[in-house]
Amino acid sequence: MSPFRERSLANFPERAFSLDSSVYHSPEEAFRLDYEQMEEEFKVFVYPDGDPETYFHTPRKLTGKYASEGYFFKNIRESRFVTDDPRRAHLFFLPISCHKMRGRGLTNERMIDEVKKYVEYVKFKYPYWNRTLGADHFFVTCHDIGVKATKGVPHLMKNSIRVVCSSRYDDDDYIPHKDVTLPQVQLPFFHPPGGNDFKNRNTLAFWAGLSDSTLKDNLKAIWDNDTELDIQNNRIDFRSTGQVVFMERLYKSKFCLCPHGPIGSSRISDSIHFGCVPVIMSNYYDLPFNDILDWRKFSVMLKETDVYRLKDILKSISTKHFMILNQNLVKIQKHFNWNTPPVRLDAFHMVMYELWLRRHLIRPVRT
Repeated sequence: MSPFRERSLANFPERAFSLDSSVYHSPEEAFRLDYEQMEEEFKVFVYPDGDPETYFHTPRKLTGKYASEGYFFKNIRESRFVTDDPRRAHLFFLPISCHKMRGRGLTNERMIDEVKKYVEYVKFKYPYWNRTLGADHFFVTCHDIGVKATKGVPHLMKNSIRVVCSSRYDDDDYIPHKDVTLPQVQLPFFHPPGGNDFKNRNTLAFWAGLSDSTLKDNLKAIWDNDTELDIQNNRIDFRSTGQVVFMERLYKSKFCLCPHGPIGSSRISDSIHFGCVPVIMSNYYDLPFNDILDWRKFSVMLKETDVYRLKDILKSISTKHFMILNQNLVKIQKHFNWNTPPVRLDAFHMVMYELWLRRHLIRPVRT
């Protein structure tokens, strides 16, 4: 018997749950019914092949800013969704970790070659890939190197569902509505979640980081010396007291700036955890669980050119509106938590629900 044996709903007795429809696109009842149908019916076949001592089945680690990838690999084994019978599967999971390849020192070219060889092996041994040219298969990676590693397999890039932390429309060939955004979370959190603490938030907005994009360059140049915006053009040193300082600023700020950049960041998830309303500054970005959550209800969405009037925009948000955003932020915090074993409505289940929504969207691209 495979270690990925199916688990019945009897092993998960807590069926009832309540939702606040104010933060979702769908009405509460519609989402609840579809979610419960997913729990009962959704099945994934995990390819069992591959040496677990190399790049398969084993998450690199469950800490750091790429922890989401490791948690997904672990959670899928702990979940009820895995089936040993591929005939029952809605989707097929390719359990190869590019993050683990990077940890073993492989170059980008070697990683592309390893992914290509693995897919060729799957195509040769099993009949399932060839039925749809990989359109009912998915691949999970949090580091952008994993996205690049798929480029050696055109059908994996064009047809398969890529669950990735790098979800920018303008690069890496991310395809909205086919691919899924994996929330990038810096774990573990050493401090409890924030929220519903309006009186303690005296700083208008906070950002700390390196200027690795034009947007961040402008952010620093325009607002670096402002007395109401806390702009730090550096990485806070986490080796000593830096982590405490960083967390305190997240707790004390009303808004946390999340500017677009070339490198993936956990800033959005940090903001959500600490109850600091995220300000998304990007022209092209597919936010985590965007098909499910209405981000306008708990964040501020800005274009990159809005950096020039950033302060005016934030100050124009009334206290009442900010309180609603902050309260809604608390409601969705559970969706960005990773657990082992996974629990209802956590980050793992939200990713699975995004995959569930795509189970009928099988449109292979033939080249």
